[in-house]
Amino acid sequence: MKTNQKSTTSISVLTLTVMNVAAVVSLKGLASEAGYGLGSIFYYLFAAIMFLIPVSLISAELAASFPQKGGVYVWVKEAFGKRLGFLAIWLQWIQNTIWFPTVLTFSAVSIAFIGANPNSTNVALADNKLYVAIVCFVIYWGATLVNLRGISASSKISKFGGLIGTIIPAGLLILLAAIWLFSGKPLEMNTSMKTLVPNLSNLNNLVLASSIFLYFAGMELSSVHVTEIENPQKNYPKAIILASVISVTIFILGTLAISFVLPSNSINLTQGLFIAFDKYLTTFHLGFLSPVIFTMLVIGVIAGVSTWIGGPSKGLLTVGHQGMLPLFLQKTNKNGVQVNILLVQGCIVSILILLFTFMPSIQSVYQVLTQLTSILYLVMYILLFLSGIKLRIKYPDMKREFSVPMGKAGMFLLGGLGLFSASLAFILSFLPPNQIKVGSTLNWYLILILGFVIFITIPLVIYHFRKPSWVQNNKVDDIEK
Repeated sequence: MKTNQKSTTSISVLTLTVMNVAAVVSLKGLASEAGYGLGSIFYYLFAAIMFLIPVSLISAELAASFPQKGGVYVWVKEAFGKRLGFLAIWLQWIQNTIWFPTVLTFSAVSIAFIGANPNSTNVALADNKLYVAIVCFVIYWGATLVNLRGISASSKISKFGGLIGTIIPAGLLILLAAIWLFSGKPLEMNTSMKTLVPNLSNLNNLVLASSIFLYFAGMELSSVHVTEIENPQKNYPKAIILASVISVTIFILGTLAISFVLPSNSINLTQGLFIAFDKYLTTFHLGFLSPVIFTMLVIGVIAGVSTWIGGPSKGLLTVGHQGMLPLFLQKTNKNGVQVNILLVQGCIVSILILLFTFMPSIQSVYQVLTQLTSILYLVMYILLFLSGIKLRIKYPDMKREFSVPMGKAGMFLLGGLGLFSASLAFILSFLPPNQIKVGSTLNWYLILILGFVIFITIPLVIYHFRKPSWVQNNKVDDIEK
């Protein structure tokens, strides 16, 4: 076990806050929650308190206690051994792989809306399965080719993508909604305060809401910077709380902006954001801006895909050098890029895109892949929460640059909240939503259950049959040092 090392680099609270917001906030899922109207506020706050804050603070303590490269692999390995450590890092990678088709679908819909009739409440091309599949293939494999050229090439694309494709459109959407509200225009949303607390008696009605936990996923990735901030015990919680408030505010206001102008029973998961934008812009005689906004959203998606194609797979490669992956998957090209992992990742994404052919609608594909992503990622988070609790017990006297508030009691409280919420969301994610036509319920369960079993089994099989020859001593970093 490696001792703590204090970084000589110092980053500000504001910088870390912005990094956390950039890691979490995305606009593609706002329509999923808009149907809940004021009730969406409850779900966002519930997810922030029960999930986002526990993940952020526990990850920060683990990162400060075990600053070696490897992240969640190192944390789970220290608590439960290499087998589950490898499972955790695998899940962090594979859920991201399954997530790609959903964000690519968002991009395809964005392109379809560029130049479409601004008064349209549905763009047929955006629901054309062949069109969506082709666009997904082209964007994904194009971004993969860029990543194969190395980090410098992909960074040029992703540098301004978050600002152009997320922050500016989100700000504009919220501004338009505020103008709409204060000008006294009619609201499609039920404004009764009774709807603030949703009806929780029907579990099926919670399925779409359970995916909200995935909106706040990714905060653990920024925890590696906990030792780079001055006075982390005081300033890291400040950055986390500030980032959480900003993220929740963007999600709530963005979701309500869609609810203001679209009836809850007719919100399309893949097209809702664009239809809402169109309605605002045409009402305020700004329809000429629609193609500009939708192009910006496309740029944001492409930048995000380009960034995430290489990131988690690089972490998997780092762990693979410890003998966790066959040599075939450890191969890198002349640019040092994990070429075969990216190709395998691309094949998985391509197979998932083909699901568009068999599911009854684009919405159903979008939702089933979102649910499968949530299920796999939540297992990783369950391992993370358990590891935080276990390592507090295993190493009670360890010097920590940062620890969660209230020490061991705080870890048990936050870990318990995280375990409860992640486990609840995990169970709910298997249920088919009432709000979306998913075709055969049997097919829905088969896809989720088989997908879960297959993607959980693969890393366990790889670990079981690992060979000493898979260890590349010349590439082993400080995970084991």
